[in-house]
Amino acid sequence: MRDLVLLAALPFMLYAMAKRPFVGLGMWIWTALFFPNGWVFGIASGIRYNLLFTGMTLLSYMAMKPKPKFKLTGTAILVLLFFAWTTLSSMTGIGLLERTWEIWNRFMKVIALFLFVLAIIENKLHVEFFFWCIVLSVGFYANVEALKFLASGGHHMIEGMNGHVLGDRNELAVAFVMILPICMYLLREYGPKSRLLSIGLLGTIALLVVSVVGTQSRGGFIALLALGGYFYLKSEKKALATVLIIVLAVGLSQVVTTEWVSRINTINAADKDASFMGRVVAWKLSLILASQHPLTGGGFKALEYFPVWSNLSKDFFSFSWFYTGDAAPSAERAHAAHSIYFQVLGDHGFVGLALFLAILVGTFLTARRIVRVSRKHNVPDWIPNVATTLQLSMFGFCVGGAALSFAYFDLTYAIVGLLVVLNSRILPAAIAESRKSTPNPDLRT
Repeated sequence: MRDLVLLAALPFMLYAMAKRPFVGLGMWIWTALFFPNGWVFGIASGIRYNLLFTGMTLLSYMAMKPKPKFKLTGTAILVLLFFAWTTLSSMTGIGLLERTWEIWNRFMKVIALFLFVLAIIENKLHVEFFFWCIVLSVGFYANVEALKFLASGGHHMIEGMNGHVLGDRNELAVAFVMILPICMYLLREYGPKSRLLSIGLLGTIALLVVSVVGTQSRGGFIALLALGGYFYLKSEKKALATVLIIVLAVGLSQVVTTEWVSRINTINAADKDASFMGRVVAWKLSLILASQHPLTGGGFKALEYFPVWSNLSKDFFSFSWFYTGDAAPSAERAHAAHSIYFQVLGDHGFVGLALFLAILVGTFLTARRIVRVSRKHNVPDWIPNVATTLQLSMFGFCVGGAALSFAYFDLTYAIVGLLVVLNSRILPAAIAESRKSTPNPDLRT
């Protein structure tokens, strides 16, 4: 049945993409995050939807007239420099070459999405359609899995699909946190216009929170608490927010298991938790890798190549100032870096990490500038609201990603692209339009 529904809708989707490049761009991110092949099992499962929609977006953009003016700003240039540096580190990498270039190829597609965001997005409709596609991908999956979790009395473990970019439950939890601000933006924009959408988005927000809990991801839970704390401090209705938090906490307390409570409680004694200290070991080895190859690092996934892991372990105790307690490197298999920061450090060296951090800092500064400039001019409220939304999503990524190997996530670079477009194309156009509509006080009639 799913196959028939998807195949029946496919011609209409392709037609819409051919007519409107922004539709293709939205469906591009939808397929990347939703993974439609994981939902169908018959004839429809043989189609490479992401490749198909990417190709249609490219063709539609080529036929598009007039095209928006393509402009590269500081943050966009940093992203391209970072990609160029990852290419160099892949060429000089010491890991398993097949795996290195496989990850490079995936990251190239992420950068392609970033570039098409810069090339196509030019107004509110485009931005919000992109948002809806994100919510109808990760948000839809969260709804389904959260309902299973509640129906099972908290015993259903929420995980991603095999073969999907969000297959790991920890990464899935961070993705859930990242789209919470997007849902809240859409609720603010569309809730007053439609009771049905308001109920649907409120339900999705609640189920996203439940889904984070259901993954049993400590990193995702910490990111959720950090994001929730920010929203609470900024909320103008703290009494209502307090009531909602209490209701949600009491409701979840009825379904979470003792296993979940025990796992979350390990956050308070991280230095005694074997799993967490194993991550600290991986961080230390990533630093050793970067110290041996300071410029380009070891290339994508070098740390996860056991010969590299084993060789780095020989110098493990020479970095005695890096505390790991009693934990030591595994002598049987390699492990991931388990941190976006140490992941980039080990993969691409200190230069790569500097570029990566510059992108993150540039993104936050761009969002801040959009809000500040918007206050000085009579521009539509949605522009600073989108900037704040994207800033919060990146905040969730930065906090949750501190303990995850998640540095090359599609949505992250799409968010960076949206902020670049908002700052370099949409905001200047809105300011120019505002000046046209505002009478010049120096003119006398």
